[in-house]
Amino acid sequence: MNLQKEKDKEDRKMSAININKNNFQNEVLNSDKPVLLDFWAPWCAPCRMVVPIIEEIAGERPDIRVGKINVDEQPELASEFSIMSIPTLVVMKNGKIVQQVSGARPKNAILEML
Repeated sequence: MNLQKEKDKEDRKMSAININKNNFQNEVLNSDKPVLLDFWAPWCAPCRMVVPIIEEIAGERPDIRVGKINVDEQPELASEFSIMSIPTLVVMKNGKIVQQVSGARPKNAILEML
């Protein structure tokens, strides 16, 4: 019984989804929820500052979908979004970009984008 409660709690604690060209259509364009995308790279110091915030938001907000796109591994997606600098955060609703900002942001500024 207690084990099931723990499992349920763990299931609710979502984390950001790694987005690539194979799951982009399904996870982002077909999403019935707003999507927050984080364009990042492992070598980018400001990106590493944003990652814990993005993960925290993913865990706290079941009403949105949160995705991370590694620009080194997904150059086609980075190009499609005209990503010139990272980190870049993009909010999409109904498959359309509604917000796009570059640079590290504090949590409250990221939440305001949603």
